[in-house]
Amino acid sequence: MRDAAIHEQCKIEVDVRRQYREEIPGVVEALVQSCRVETCFDHVGPEPIPSRETVIDIIHRVRRILYPGYFTRERLDGFNLEYYLGQEATALFEGLSEQITRALRHDCIRHNLPCVECEALGQQAAVGFMGRLPELRNILATDVRAAMEGDPAAGSYDEVIFSYPGLLAVTVYRVAHELLRLKIPLIPRIMTEYAHSHTGIDIHPGARIGESFFIDHGTGVVIGETTEIGDRVRLYQGVTLGALSLPKNAVESLRDQKRHPTIEDDVIIYSGATILGGDTVIGARSVIGGNVWITESVPPDTKVFLKQPELVYKGA
Repeated sequence: MRDAAIHEQCKIEVDVRRQYREEIPGVVEALVQSCRVETCFDHVGPEPIPSRETVIDIIHRVRRILYPGYFTRERLDGFNLEYYLGQEATALFEGLSEQITRALRHDCIRHNLPCVECEALGQQAAVGFMGRLPELRNILATDVRAAMEGDPAAGSYDEVIFSYPGLLAVTVYRVAHELLRLKIPLIPRIMTEYAHSHTGIDIHPGARIGESFFIDHGTGVVIGETTEIGDRVRLYQGVTLGALSLPKNAVESLRDQKRHPTIEDDVIIYSGATILGGDTVIGARSVIGGNVWITESVPPDTKVFLKQPELVYKGA
């Protein structure tokens, strides 16, 4: 008798589930109809757009090339290094050229541009980017050394490469910046936003950053698109190198204008500092204290600090 009751209950549950499932086609139809209006953002068509997952895989592959032996499962030595780099470089070319082709073709179709042989351009851009990898490695070596020289807590170069979020963010930025210089759409921003989501450090690929750059701790750092940073600059967590707020009707006219500050060589900017505006220049060798708000230029060799606050101590 008990088994019969259980069986009957199961039938009721199945019928209820079927009733709800029968409503799904109506939901799908409503979704399809909602995609036929201008307020729907979609990419439905024969040409695929770049794959975010593949672009992330490309980031990891480039890191394995730039830092051989650090991010691989297998051991590398002098005997298999050439074979390893050959395998990685070939796979990088195949994956990167396909994603660049997709990005270029997507832009052509979206803006109704004339055909520019996207596939050939994608392969050309991929090879051009790969030709920059040795120089990228040299620049990143200065960033690694800057971390060791600027942080007493750094135990070794290995520790910096393996674990410092600032170096991860700067590595991805430098890769994305090279692609942006090649006028590749979409992919550079996918890369830097991936690094942003993992480190809390937001560096626009359009920023121009010199060598020996170090971001200590890093969380909350924002570096805007038209920022210019010289050599041997050090930033701490929570620093914003941003643009002044704009009215909506001015956004388009200023889209290609310099909106973010210039930081000259050997500047140190402590945590929580906010520096805004395209005309703002922080002179060489200056030190910007924590939590300051700057919208005007600072001469070279200047220290800018907030006035010492008055602290009140109360006993128990």
